Amino acid sequence: MSLPTTVDALVQALQSVGYFADRRLATAVFLALRLQRPLLLEGEPGVGKTALARALSEVLSRSLIRLQCYDGLEQREALYEWNYAAQLLHMRAAEGKGSADMAQVEREVYQDRYLIRRPLLQALQAPAPGAVLLIDEVDRADEPFEAFLLEYLGEYQVSIPEIGTVRATATPVTLLTSNRTRDLHDAVKRRCLYHWLDYPERERELAIVRAQVPGASEALAKQVAEFVGRLRSQPFANAFQRAPGIAESVEWAKALVALDTIVVDPEVVSDTAGILFKQREDVAALTRDMAVQLLQPADA
Repeated sequence: MSLPTTVDALVQALQSVGYFADRRLATAVFLALRLQRPLLLEGEPGVGKTALARALSEVLSRSLIRLQCYDGLEQREALYEWNYAAQLLHMRAAEGKGSADMAQVEREVYQDRYLIRRPLLQALQAPAPGAVLLIDEVDRADEPFEAFLLEYLGEYQVSIPEIGTVRATATPVTLLTSNRTRDLHDAVKRRCLYHWLDYPERERELAIVRAQVPGASEALAKQVAEFVGRLRSQPFANAFQRAPGIAESVEWAKALVALDTIVVDPEVVSDTAGILFKQREDVAALTRDMAVQLLQPADA
């Protein structure tokens, strides 16, 4: 599929695959596509950063390639490594044939067929129209890995000592996500467009719940959106280590449908708190009295 021609067209295209982006986010994505720049998305866990990459891959009909970052991630796990076992077999076979030109044998083992491509190289060599590359939770990797990414982010190319420079066959759509567990280096940010992804307003979250949980009644979907929205607001949010994200809202709605819930009450909230929160302390902090307050009409 060709790129959307307007921001509104992009909003509609994303909605068609179940992703409800506000105009500011859609504008950032639209500019990243038009300017062929990486887009850095920062925000709390569960606000839809990773889901945006999946939605874009559907909208653009491009394969999604994901690089999950973690502490200690090495370049070879992100870019490439050589198939050492196959190279060794080739060298032993050459020796068995009595090949005397070892320089030629060494050149042969550094051919394309012995190269194991990891996400970055897969994205660069993806055929037209290209791939969507998700560099997920880049803040979990260490600073040397950030420095390694700079060539890719700035020029859509990487350097492989045995082969040379590999440039993008078709420019990948590149999204980086960060949960802000630490600040990223300015050099990374300068090479990217930037957007802070916040929790959605009530109407957008309601639309997401409706789309993702079609089995939920209108009344139940509204209760879920209102309850979670108030849960994230002050002063309630201060009681928790982390407020529920959109993913938790959707999972909670699915659980309530599975329990044949018609109206959410404090008892149901208490029984299903482990879906909204993933920390023991947060589950304990959602008391019955707090649930009663949260379930009261907004004008009460």
